[in-house]
Amino acid sequence: MTKPIILTGDRPTGKLHIGHYVGSLENRVKLQNTGKYDPYIMIADMQALTDNARDPEKIRQSLFQVALDYLAVGIDPKKSTIFVQSQIPALNELTMIYMNLVSVARLERNPTVKHEIQQKSFKESVPVGFLTYPVSQAADITAFKATVVPVGDDQEPMLEQTREIVRSFNRAYHTDVLVEPEGYFPPKGEGRIPGLDGNAKMSKSLNNAIYLSDSADEIQKKVMSMYTDPNHVHVEDPGQVEGNPVFTYLDIFAPDQQHVAELKEQYAHGGLGDVKIKRYLNEVLQAVLEPIRTRREQYAQDPAQVAAILQAGSQKANQVAEQTLDEVRNAMGINYFA
Repeated sequence: MTKPIILTGDRPTGKLHIGHYVGSLENRVKLQNTGKYDPYIMIADMQALTDNARDPEKIRQSLFQVALDYLAVGIDPKKSTIFVQSQIPALNELTMIYMNLVSVARLERNPTVKHEIQQKSFKESVPVGFLTYPVSQAADITAFKATVVPVGDDQEPMLEQTREIVRSFNRAYHTDVLVEPEGYFPPKGEGRIPGLDGNAKMSKSLNNAIYLSDSADEIQKKVMSMYTDPNHVHVEDPGQVEGNPVFTYLDIFAPDQQHVAELKEQYAHGGLGDVKIKRYLNEVLQAVLEPIRTRREQYAQDPAQVAAILQAGSQKANQVAEQTLDEVRNAMGINYFA
């Protein structure tokens, strides 16, 4: 029996942080290890170039770092196919074919695209590649006939765009070659982690992240400088628990939630200082991240092995995507010399 295919991935624009771990990486490993799925995990370098085209070296360097992070958290190349987007030529042709089935107005209405255009302050200088990246994502998903796509809530519009393209293609060419994907969403309230500065989102660009590759000293320094309740000046002062990033992190990472509940109660009533809870959080994070960092360092010592994993995964992914492209061409009647 064929297993459901999962497609997921990341843009290589820097090392991955614990926000990525909580939001997607940990869940990918769990899904991979169930044995129920056939996961394809893509390093989306072409998508990263849509807003980094003039800095390809950044993408090149980050690609290797993302691969190390994948392997470090437990993504197993024997169970999951890790591949590089740019090494799959069929994705480009599928993107071009799908572009003819989508209007510019429809892309401009995509809420995720609209938000990211504002976020990146493109204004009137939106790169065509960026505007059309939902079409590229549709090519990525359909090339592998993925039926399960783990995403956050903010990516649902992208999935709906893919489903529209699938329906348009199958209807136009009287076929069922393409498969509609479904999103795999984390439970409400899970999968998000605030930045060290209290910002709602942990982000590379905001410099408020703890990276999977951070040393023990770096983690300690970052934790001890974390934003807490600005009104909690003295140990005896009552402190705000809700929205306090230190407690948010403890809710996610601490193994003893009963102890966390006791700390919250003490903090809220007064008598517990920020330094004490930060020290506890540091212990918790060190225990979670130390084995990840150790595996990462081991893989980093053998870059040829990492490259071989990416090459083998890309070769496998390329064969699958070429098969889908062949079926697409046949459905359209443009496989002229077959």
